[in-house]
Amino acid sequence: MTTALQPSLPSHPLLRLRLAPRGGQPHHIDGAWWPHSYDLLAELPRLLAGLPRAWGHISSVTVNGATWAATPGRMLVFNQVVRLSRSTAASAPHTVCLLAPSRGRWDLLVVPPGTPRSTAEPLMAAAAGGDT
Repeated sequence: MTTALQPSLPSHPLLRLRLAPRGGQPHHIDGAWWPHSYDLLAELPRLLAGLPRAWGHISSVTVNGATWAATPGRMLVFNQVVRLSRSTAASAPHTVCLLAPSRGRWDLLVVPPGTPRSTAEPLMAAAAGGDT
């Protein structure tokens, strides 16, 4: 198992995450995440720390292999092992899939890090509103 030491969170601005409201109809996309880079080892701890507690411990994260920087197969995040997978599925190039045992699966739209705020914010709002 390859692990990364838990770094202190970088001094980036706040987590850029918008989630769809709970309840109601199921969503194909459960929200949007606008990371600051495609470095999963740097970005994932901040994302996981900002998720609702009701989602439980995220044990597996799948990202697009062509988009994200290479990662180890596992990572230690806040004293929890998270399995990292890379997908090459053309159907979901801009999503990240989060799995929590006995809790569920959540798919987030990933807004590319270099996207201008004027473009990113409407995308995130649409994803959080279930309009994607």
